[in-house]
Amino acid sequence: MTITPDSVRELLHSQDYGDRIKAVNQLRQLQGPAAFDLAQLAAHDSNARVRYAAISQLASLGRQHLATVEPLLRRALTNDPEADVQAAAADAIAGLGLRAAYPDLEAVYRSSSEWLVQFSIVAALGELGAPEAFTLLQEALQSDNELVVTAAIGALGELGDRRAIPSLLGYTEHPDWQLRHRLTQALSRFSEPEARLALETLSQDSSPIVAEAARHHLKQLA
Repeated sequence: MTITPDSVRELLHSQDYGDRIKAVNQLRQLQGPAAFDLAQLAAHDSNARVRYAAISQLASLGRQHLATVEPLLRRALTNDPEADVQAAAADAIAGLGLRAAYPDLEAVYRSSSEWLVQFSIVAALGELGAPEAFTLLQEALQSDNELVVTAAIGALGELGDRRAIPSLLGYTEHPDWQLRHRLTQALSRFSEPEARLALETLSQDSSPIVAEAARHHLKQLA
């Protein structure tokens, strides 16, 4: 069956949320303003799975419609009752480079008790490269959730603010090799001698994956 904007719109108005999920998946086969308009419709669906699926596509569909998509994403981030929808909104905000949404990202990070929301916001701040996020990312390093800490390490590396180096150096002997692996990536963003020295230490790490990554980054810095 040929997929058209009209056929997708019909499915989006179905009482069966399975049909509406199907419609959002079919949006990938449409292009232009029609696809974006239908994604907006789905982003306001009563079912959280439909909203999540629609918002997850807005990073690609909304590039030509930033003035419209930004308030939609900020509302989803701050007001949606479902954590996964809020997380998807944070991801899309980062994907679209919507730096003006930083105040909302910070506010939701501080008010949410959902680790998934906090994780997605921290990761988004790294992708956005917002210098004003430095203090929040430093705080995220103190999170009780190791995934949030790992994301904060990566985000501080992407931010490239040398003030982060002393805090990052404290993780060179962390017991989780995946966190140390992320640390090697973060330290490779800095040219300061102390960052290079830490990479040299990590090049002898007990984890072959971490050691190899550190050696690779050291070669790139040479």
